[in-house]
Amino acid sequence: MKKWIALFVLVLALLLGYVAAGPFLTVHAIRTAVKEGNTGELSKHVDFAAIRLSLKAQVEDYIVRRAGPQVQSSLFGALGLSVASGLAGTAVDAIATPMGIGAVLEGRKVFKRFDGSAARRDAYEPVAPAEPLKDLQYRFESPSRFTATVNNADGDPVVFVLTRDGLSWQVTDVRLPLDKLLP
Repeated sequence: MKKWIALFVLVLALLLGYVAAGPFLTVHAIRTAVKEGNTGELSKHVDFAAIRLSLKAQVEDYIVRRAGPQVQSSLFGALGLSVASGLAGTAVDAIATPMGIGAVLEGRKVFKRFDGSAARRDAYEPVAPAEPLKDLQYRFESPSRFTATVNNADGDPVVFVLTRDGLSWQVTDVRLPLDKLLP
């Protein structure tokens, strides 16, 4: 009887250890997929549909808050906000792709690509090797929610939220520092 109890405790301890190590294993798999440019492997660990919805909500909220109550209450302001939300949705759709998320994971400036303010790079200049999720800070928020924070090129924190579904973990949200990224 003692052997069965010991075996049960051992299996339970191994299962809990695997669940606790799950986000770290997922982050490592994401880092490897981004380094190798393997979008299929990255798609296994990132829920792009959930990220797209989250980013659209973040950007639209930012636009409305920046516009203020006077713009929101006027007819032309509401029309302008509608157009701005559509443009923001297009930008978010570009970010919520394997290549866009890879750029964010590497800490590159994604929004600079859309406004044309990024410095032009010589096509023959060697490209620096990708260092995705460099200097990462980890934190469990709950047994099924884990955050990994990386600083972007400007030193602003970008938070990746991983959620657990059964025994597997996936990135389901990205919190961008929009106050510092967008004008």
